[in-house]
Amino acid sequence: MHANHETEPTVHAHGGENPAEPGHDHGGHDHGGGHDHHDHVASFRRLFWIMLVLAVPVVVFNDMFAHLVGYHLPDAAWVGWVSPILGTVVYLWGGRPFLTGAISEIRGRAPGMMLLIGLAITVAFVASWGSTLGILDAQLDFWWELALLVVIMLLGHWIEMRSLAQTTSALDSLSALLPAEAEKLDGDDIVTVSPDTLVVGDVVVVRPGASVPADGVIVDGSADMDESMVTGESKPVARAVGDHVVAGTVATDSGLRVRVTAVGDDTALAGIGRLVSEAQNSTSRAQRLADRAAGWLFWFALGAAVVTALAWTVLGMPDDAVVRAITVLVIACPHALGLAIPLVVSIATERAARGGVLVKDRLALEAMRTVDSVLFDKTGTLTKGEPTVTGVEPAPGHDADDVLALAAAAEADSEHPLATAIVGAAREKSLTVPSASGFSSSPAVGVTATVGEREVRVGGPRLLDETNTDELPVADEWRREGAIILHVVVDGAVVGALRLADEIRPESREAVDALHALGISVVMVTGDAQAVAETVADDLGIDRVFAGVRPEDKADTIAQLQAEGRKVAMVGDGVNDAPALARADVGIAIGAGTDVAIGSAGVVLASSDPRSVLSVLELSRAAYRKMKQNLWWAAGYNLAAVPLAAGILAPIGFVLPMSVGAILMSASTVVVALNAQLLRRLDLTPEHSARVVLDRAHTGREH
Repeated sequence: MHANHETEPTVHAHGGENPAEPGHDHGGHDHGGGHDHHDHVASFRRLFWIMLVLAVPVVVFNDMFAHLVGYHLPDAAWVGWVSPILGTVVYLWGGRPFLTGAISEIRGRAPGMMLLIGLAITVAFVASWGSTLGILDAQLDFWWELALLVVIMLLGHWIEMRSLAQTTSALDSLSALLPAEAEKLDGDDIVTVSPDTLVVGDVVVVRPGASVPADGVIVDGSADMDESMVTGESKPVARAVGDHVVAGTVATDSGLRVRVTAVGDDTALAGIGRLVSEAQNSTSRAQRLADRAAGWLFWFALGAAVVTALAWTVLGMPDDAVVRAITVLVIACPHALGLAIPLVVSIATERAARGGVLVKDRLALEAMRTVDSVLFDKTGTLTKGEPTVTGVEPAPGHDADDVLALAAAAEADSEHPLATAIVGAAREKSLTVPSASGFSSSPAVGVTATVGEREVRVGGPRLLDETNTDELPVADEWRREGAIILHVVVDGAVVGALRLADEIRPESREAVDALHALGISVVMVTGDAQAVAETVADDLGIDRVFAGVRPEDKADTIAQLQAEGRKVAMVGDGVNDAPALARADVGIAIGAGTDVAIGSAGVVLASSDPRSVLSVLELSRAAYRKMKQNLWWAAGYNLAAVPLAAGILAPIGFVLPMSVGAILMSASTVVVALNAQLLRRLDLTPEHSARVVLDRAHTGREH
């Protein structure tokens, strides 16, 4: 960032930094420069207030404004110099961001809002000095217009930049997954070191509940690894000696010793970081609506001024030619156009935040209305992301509640996610859970405890092998559905089986139905097995399923859909979703998810309710309607006022007075501001958004 950002911010188009500056992209993504971005917004706010204070005397002591409003200025000699002197300060200081932006647009050969504003304030500045010094016509005294123009444009840019202020860096969040310290074997001693200092070949100790500090291979021990933040797999995966583990994954139940095989940029986590960075950069080049309008308006104004000057000169009135051409260039500056988009964005993002939707990237909000496919990550998005007991099958002669109570008693002292699910299920049913003693846990086998006089064991297939018992017949059906199956063994005999699965959120079905009602295709992607994925998809009525997808391939899945010509919104919550969220046309992160996913997304949902996607769609469409209406109002004023200012009706005796043009200019700004306020009426609660869509579809079917 430039040193002068504290006092002299530079902008490009609607609040994005000047593209000539290093270290910025247009997508509003901030790769570690969050503080700079906030300093930038603060400096813009400060500049706006300073210019507002200076603009008041410029306007009040201006002859033309006083004549227009109908009051008299004192006869003192100094009065005539207040507007020129302070107006010059406003032009040079307050106008600097627009002038530097205009220069950048000239260099980039892409005329837009900056060049239009820069041209208008420069013409107004030169003409006003010409008028003040008596070189040009007195009616070219535009000091008050110049001051108001700079202040209104600074307000528009400050509002927009504030709405785009970025709070989270995806790449910072990725590194936060790694432990702050690592325990390294040094001979027979264990020493605490920073993960940054690890080298390939080091052996590290990973304690139960701790995360792995670097990619490596297990050399001692076995554990159920929670890999959900990297793979999306909802259930812990058993890893033993010789298995590969990834930095950031967590050993849930046992300690391990891991030989480091990759550090720094070579780790899987760093690879995900690169994918996020590349995908963010690839989505940040969208052209904005108001910039295009400003570009067209620039050529329109310039052409109109040239034609005006030539026409009045040909008619033998060169003095009028100068006055009319300058008036056209000043009047063409888009007061309303400068506020049309920022106000809508600001109000839309504020309204969204109150509805639990945080809009981080305006381009994402604009793109949402064109989406025709919504891709949901399964785990933690359509489902709760944690195992739940979904079935209890007692062996003949046993009771289901007794089986669940015994399992809960045995699992009571375990912190494993499956144990938590079993204990929770017993609590939900208000079962009396007997007390247990002698608890022990064996990784990848199960738990053992004494309940009363009986030995109770709960575990998977290895437990059945160890106890030489057979699984219940229902296990085959459950396995086809991709469920987790645990058997309960009492004194060496199977008394029942538990079916555990990642529970579908109750809101997911309504979200899918509402999206279908809008004609939007619903796709699901997951790291889970095909059987698990298809069970969920069939239950929810999902159109397409991509199962067993590795983290790095999720972004490829998005690319595949985009190659089919689809506009894709991705909804996810894990680190493994981050590259896909950034690659999608619109990335929507579930707020309950990780900071990395949130950092990679353009939109963040405060709740985990998948119906919130409907809220984003409704907001996008409503905001786009307001943007279009405001652009037509703003540009319409210019399209009408410029020909009148040029003197197109002069043959019938009408030439638009500068004062009337200024009033019309202000009126169009007020209309734009009031129209944007109507967005505040939107109800963006997830249940309301889904209900509105479904009611509309139901009514349509009836008709």
